[in-house]
Amino acid sequence: MKHIKSILLICSLISAPVLVQAHCGACCAGHEKHGKDIVETAVAAGSFNTLAAALQAAGLVDTLKGEGPFTVFAPTDEAFAKLPAGTVEDLLKPENKDKLVAVLTYHVVAGKVKAKDVVELTSATSVQGSDIDIKVMGGSVYVDNAKVIKTDIKASNGVIHVIDSVILP
Repeated sequence: MKHIKSILLICSLISAPVLVQAHCGACCAGHEKHGKDIVETAVAAGSFNTLAAALQAAGLVDTLKGEGPFTVFAPTDEAFAKLPAGTVEDLLKPENKDKLVAVLTYHVVAGKVKAKDVVELTSATSVQGSDIDIKVMGGSVYVDNAKVIKTDIKASNGVIHVIDSVILP
């Protein structure tokens, strides 16, 4: 938990200006598109602080604020906390930027893939270049071994599906 506190501090410094401009109490409730891009939508939700800090460290914020469209399988802060102790801190080190970029871009698919489309797929090619396995089991959708826990969160440049674990290429 020590690493989560330091990441949250970093993230609060990074995201505070966005939160002031883009306050939305329930961005993850599936509301209609309201002009926020993927990064602003995730930051405003409040449960993606580790992801936001990692995107900043990897230099991917501007990319995911770009035109898109993108589909992001977004791990929550709790998903990052499931990783072995020290993993997040290690990935955030400047010398590991390439590894961090690979992990984060593995969570992104080019195009806008809604939940109704995801359930029809067996895989999707990530921006990182590797295929993500997709399966439906017991009425739930899994990408690799991460369960999709919330779907179709709309953003101006794509869609976010929330997952309960970090997936690795």
